[in-house]
Amino acid sequence: MKYVQNFIPLENHLFLSALIGLIPIAFFFWALAIKRMAAYKASLFTLLISLVISVTVYRMPVTLPIMSATQGAIYGIIPIGWIIVTSVFLYKLTVKTGQFDIIRNSVVSITEDRRLQALLVAFSFGAFLEGAAGFGAPVAISAALLVGLGFSPLYAAGICLLANTAPVAFGAIGSPIIAMAGPTGVPALEISKMVGRQLPFISLFIPLYLIIVMAGFKKAKEVLPAIAVSGLSFAITQYFTSNFMGPELPDVLSALVSLVVLAIFLKFWKPKSIFRFSHDEAAATLSSSKSILPAKTYTKWEICKAWSPFIILTILITIWGIPQIKNALTGHYIGTNGVLKVLNHIGSWLSFNPNVPWLNNHVINGNGAPIAATYKLELLGAAGTAILIAAIVTKFILKISWKQWFSVFNETIQELKLPVLTIVLVVAFAYVMNSSGMITTLALALAKTGALFPFFSPVLGWLGVFITGSDTSSNVLFGALQQVSAQSIGMNPILALAANSSGGVTGKMISPQSIAVACAATGLIGKESELFRFTIKHSLFLLLIVCVITFIQSTFLTGMIPK
Repeated sequence: MKYVQNFIPLENHLFLSALIGLIPIAFFFWALAIKRMAAYKASLFTLLISLVISVTVYRMPVTLPIMSATQGAIYGIIPIGWIIVTSVFLYKLTVKTGQFDIIRNSVVSITEDRRLQALLVAFSFGAFLEGAAGFGAPVAISAALLVGLGFSPLYAAGICLLANTAPVAFGAIGSPIIAMAGPTGVPALEISKMVGRQLPFISLFIPLYLIIVMAGFKKAKEVLPAIAVSGLSFAITQYFTSNFMGPELPDVLSALVSLVVLAIFLKFWKPKSIFRFSHDEAAATLSSSKSILPAKTYTKWEICKAWSPFIILTILITIWGIPQIKNALTGHYIGTNGVLKVLNHIGSWLSFNPNVPWLNNHVINGNGAPIAATYKLELLGAAGTAILIAAIVTKFILKISWKQWFSVFNETIQELKLPVLTIVLVVAFAYVMNSSGMITTLALALAKTGALFPFFSPVLGWLGVFITGSDTSSNVLFGALQQVSAQSIGMNPILALAANSSGGVTGKMISPQSIAVACAATGLIGKESELFRFTIKHSLFLLLIVCVITFIQSTFLTGMIPK
């Protein structure tokens, strides 16, 4: 039972085929943005629609899309769902033990201004987590932190999704760009250089845009010095690291530089007025009573102890992201280091990659090669496991009983059942669209735009990340197509590859997976449609900017393209 992917199921009618392939995506947009349907219901109906189209229009044998959906569903549980559960669990431990009150106090001691807190937590700290781990952890953790600081859940989720735009292309130790290098044959450093000549413009703009969205242009002008420090330090570091070091460290180093530089800057500069949200009554009361009641102070040891869960988390996430260690944790290490060999043995024992029945090697791609299909269950190597270990260490540091520890864990699972179900269904329909060829049909239609292809090239990346939830997956999916399409019209293929990755970062904030993660972390369960409506306009606006940048670089500023 073989299926040869047919990217034009309606013979000689590419654009009509593309319109049919667009139906699941269009339905999902309509269900969330207009109908305001619950995310798990919208995801379920979208999955069913994609299954029907794959069988009736793309003529896949029924078993294949069903098994493809199971492959996506498993990936939705591990690693994605696992990250959400453990991230929220770790955050809840700090809340239940009262440590988050100290964390809040320590952030407020740097600045009480909500605008500046957003730059520190959502932009800089979130970018660090994206660079170290990716796969939902940055949004889950930073959004939860903002809610704990007093941000409204919708703003916390929306701001973190928007801030996460800057680092996505170099996330998870450069995975998106490294993954693209394989199928295209273009060195990762060359792609990194070109992305590093596009994204710094976005990274420089994001802090300003973030504050305008939060507080309006007038309020943003009040903190322009801090915005400039945050954006410039991040963008400059991102440019130099991506162009001279490669794709692995731009996020980690840019985030650390911007975080430290901004924190130091705020020691010497303060805004003339403190900005708070209208609902922020508690903070307003605190501010008005300062002259009467002294603010509670904590020792350095108390502050370090309160932050220790996130310090440990940061260390472990960074370790988990180191390529050699990551290979050992997943049972793929080849080397002589004794410690890594032991880890590799344990990682092999805790990694399960069985073939997907009736699907593995049964789908033939456009090049005539069978596509391998496995259930990827790498338990030790998953970022969520690193977060769980941080939660176990936290149990001893904060002296929590095992009874309380498990009680909070169970409470977390009960709260996150629907968000995880949503993610499972979303990733399932993404896999169905991919295996049937629907995504490639849409890509081929965009590639037919001829001389305008440099403008539309980032849209492919945006579409890929919206569907798959991953810039890495989008780059693997469309990298070769971008390369061939660019060569056919005389566009530099390195620019097209970079445009795919840069365009993809603007789709991350509307990806159903990202929406579900953000809602789960901030308690917005059942309100995914509201968050989607909040982010969609920003996603399209930023995509337009990347399209314009790519077109200008292709036509007027070709000197910016690496030789």
